Amino acid sequence: MIFRKILPFTIISVILISCTQKEKTKEKDTPPNVIIIFTDDQGYEDVGCFGSPDIKTPNLDQMAKEGIRLTSFYAAQPVCSASRAALLTGCYPNRIGIHNALMPDSETGLNPRETTMAEMLKARGYTTALYGKWHLGDDPDFMPNNQGFDDFFGIPFSNDMWPHHPQQGTVFDFDPLPLYQNKKIIDTLNDQSMLTTQITEKAVDFIEKNRENPFFLYVAHPQPHVPLFVSDKFRGKSERGLYGDVIMEIDWSVGEILRALEEQQLDKNTLVIFTSDNGPWLSYGDHAGSAYPFREGKGTSWEGGQREPFIARFPGRLPENKTIGTPVMAIDLFPTIASLTNSPLPKHPIDGKDIWNIMTGKTDENPHEAYYFYYKVNELHGVRYKNWKLYFPHNYRTMEGQEPGRGGQPGEYRYVDLPEMELYDLATDSAETRNIAAKHPEIVNKIVALANAKRQELGDNLLGIEGSGNRVPGKVK
Repeated sequence: MIFRKILPFTIISVILISCTQKEKTKEKDTPPNVIIIFTDDQGYEDVGCFGSPDIKTPNLDQMAKEGIRLTSFYAAQPVCSASRAALLTGCYPNRIGIHNALMPDSETGLNPRETTMAEMLKARGYTTALYGKWHLGDDPDFMPNNQGFDDFFGIPFSNDMWPHHPQQGTVFDFDPLPLYQNKKIIDTLNDQSMLTTQITEKAVDFIEKNRENPFFLYVAHPQPHVPLFVSDKFRGKSERGLYGDVIMEIDWSVGEILRALEEQQLDKNTLVIFTSDNGPWLSYGDHAGSAYPFREGKGTSWEGGQREPFIARFPGRLPENKTIGTPVMAIDLFPTIASLTNSPLPKHPIDGKDIWNIMTGKTDENPHEAYYFYYKVNELHGVRYKNWKLYFPHNYRTMEGQEPGRGGQPGEYRYVDLPEMELYDLATDSAETRNIAAKHPEIVNKIVALANAKRQELGDNLLGIEGSGNRVPGKVK
């Protein structure tokens, strides 16, 4: 009798255990979704949880509470096209021949022979989409649908490359700004007020349609790059004026994306990353962000030009409410996501390294010996080694002592020569105010040796060195 009573219970238990194990196996075998939200010209301080005193970002702040903040995350260069090339390929942009910001009708673009993150994940069975700004060449051969993206909605270059540019007629002669749906131009933009909303709606719809498939979603907001545009639902809402309104709408967009994941029960199997392509465009004054407490902004290799806010959320896989100060760079996201999704790396060399153990808090040791700060056309401006950052002689722009712009009109930069090497200890002087090169010749010598080795590989136009490891960009046929 005891056996008969126990037997049905035992069978049910075995069935329940088997089902649970199958569910766990299925969850383990399901590749994680990946979403990267990439803003344009956003300053380090332009998020509440990164110190903004007058811009409310409740969704990003909540995302940080549920995930991690990296406080020493660097864009690979302080300018649009180069930084995007690095994010999508895992390479220093000078390695693959992408410099500065590509102009409309550029004869160069991201070489289709390079492997983008979208192509890597597409080969793994992912559905891929880009909504927002591309800026890696507007020739058809270089556009997103030929670089691994199944779906594209957005603009091919920066939102100021249009006839309404404040310097149009004296400096530029831009054609109308095209809006693409995949390979077709569906509109030319005179008003960008609804673009953030449209991008968000596309992202939410993509998540809903692909709830049964692994996906990679790249949301590359054209804002807060000038000219600033915001929809009526956020106009006048911020204490920070129009710039703050724009950031509040981007924060709303993040909230909509996270809400869609939760509604589709995908949030626990989705890595979401939020960061920006470079620092604030300081010449635009009240239409620019803040890199506080760092020095300078966009278009320089100082900390304010490349150190960006970074938030990542992956429930159950990343810690909650954790701040990580280990330096990392955008080039590292490609190999990290490759490892996370069990995707093979390209056969050609890349520069990034897997930083998942840093993101999970398992280590604070960076796999790189140093990071290299190239800018303009292959000029090595600086190197970060541990907490030290050494700058080499170069010319840079500054708004220090200059009248900033207002109302969408830019002020004028002053150009300054850095005559000799300068060394800063970022652990004690993150604002880079005290040059201590003379006090630490051993550190200077160590970094110079690292730089010389990297110059042999990637070159340095300041010293006339070509480099042996550089590849050519795509060229218009």
